[in-house]
Amino acid sequence: MCYESVFPELINRNASESDFLVNLSNDAWFGDSLGPHQHLQIARTRALETGRYLLRATNNGLTAIIDHKGDVLKQAAQFVPTYLRGNIQPKTGSTLYTRFGNRPLIYLAVFLLMFNFFFKSDKRSYRSGSYPYN
Repeated sequence: MCYESVFPELINRNASESDFLVNLSNDAWFGDSLGPHQHLQIARTRALETGRYLLRATNNGLTAIIDHKGDVLKQAAQFVPTYLRGNIQPKTGSTLYTRFGNRPLIYLAVFLLMFNFFFKSDKRSYRSGSYPYN
């Protein structure tokens, strides 16, 4: 996964079949910007969502070892030729996010929009001064 780490549904689809995640990425096209840092944060999110360790190796960006909680255990400096060594613990099972994804949030948003729609019409009549009990 390179740019694929930006799409959680791609990672979640295969997470149950893996013990850890590997993120190989060419961050050269980001240059000296916030892009590699943002890409690292996205990788941290994928590790947390799946409950899996994530090994992130980049050619000139931010190489890191991320645990199943999304914490960066080790990180290499940007634009410095180096390597990282560390231990990981393979994980199995699924998290609530890998099981359900964004569906609960989508259902909640639809419910709140419907709730707002049905009760908004009552508020308009009170604001206009035409109270139903006058």
